[in-house]
Amino acid sequence: MTDDAIMLPLAHPRFHRVEAAMFTRRLVADCMSHRCRERAPDRERLDACCQYGADIDLGERDRVLEHSAELQRILRPAAAAAPWFTTEVEVDPDFPSGRHVRTARHGDGCVFLDHDGRGCAIHRASIEGGWDFRGTKPHVCRLFPLTYDVAAIMLSDDYPDYSCAFDPDAPTVYRVQRDTLADVFGPELVAAMDVVEAEVLARVPRSLPVVR
Repeated sequence: MTDDAIMLPLAHPRFHRVEAAMFTRRLVADCMSHRCRERAPDRERLDACCQYGADIDLGERDRVLEHSAELQRILRPAAAAAPWFTTEVEVDPDFPSGRHVRTARHGDGCVFLDHDGRGCAIHRASIEGGWDFRGTKPHVCRLFPLTYDVAAIMLSDDYPDYSCAFDPDAPTVYRVQRDTLADVFGPELVAAMDVVEAEVLARVPRSLPVVR
C-alpha cells in the first residue's frame, strides 16, 4: 500500500478497511500464459514476483513437508537437497497459526521455483499428484498482489513493478482474486467487498460510444 492509497470502510468483523484501487486496477488472470517483465521493457524474468520467497504459516510449512517426496522428484537436485525454509520462527497473529517462517532462496529465487517448468513446484506437485494445494501453498502467494494486515486488505507495494499489472484488457485485481479471498478468509469477506466494489464502480466514469 502506498502512502497516498485511498482506503475505504469495510463492514467486516476482522477487516475494517479496503484499498479502493483493487476494484479498478488490472491483473492478468492466467499467470502461466504471461511473459513476465519487471517494468524494464528489455528484461524478461519469468515468475518475477516469486523470486524473493514468501512468508509461510507453520501449518502450511508442515503440510509442504508431508509432500517432500513428490517435491524432491520435481525440484532440481541442488534445490531438493537445499533447505526449503528459514529456521527463525516469527510470531505474527495475522497468520492462521500465529507463527510463520519464510521459504528459502536458492540461486536467483525462491527454492520452489527451481524445477524444469514455470511457476511454483508446490502448485505443480498438487496438479501432478491430484491433491488440493489449498492449505499447503502459502496463502500469501495465493493472494498476491493483494496483502493484508491486522485490519485492512490492500494492494502489495510491489504490485506496480510487474507487467501483469498493465494489461488494459485484463480483469480487475479484485475479480481475479475474489475466490481466493473467500477461500482464505471466508465468504463474509467477499460479500462485504462486493458492496464496496459496487460503490467504487458506480463512481468510475464510463466510456461513451462514439457517434458518427
